[in-house]
Amino acid sequence: MKGLVYNNGELAGYLQKDSDGQYKFVYEELYFADPQKKAISLSLPKSQRAHLSKELFGFFFGLLSEGINKDIQCRALKIDENDHFRRLLATAGEDTIGAITVKPE
Repeated sequence: MKGLVYNNGELAGYLQKDSDGQYKFVYEELYFADPQKKAISLSLPKSQRAHLSKELFGFFFGLLSEGINKDIQCRALKIDENDHFRRLLATAGEDTIGAITVKPE
């Protein structure tokens, strides 16, 4: 599974979950090369190396709904409430708080 990460509508990078459950975020080459483009978060600084994590990065987890909104989304979309990556891809493509959106590839 792979998500396209946008910053103010501009492709900034790629978020991926591999078959082992490891997460990887990499900046898109043109975005990375432009010194005017800022990192999407302090916890994911601009780097040519991939950022790796065994859990969904806290920055992306923060884009997810909680409480009753999470319950409603999971029921409506038929997504396991513990499948944070699928929830992110299904719900963070529009109307997120801030400049970052994540859309399925």
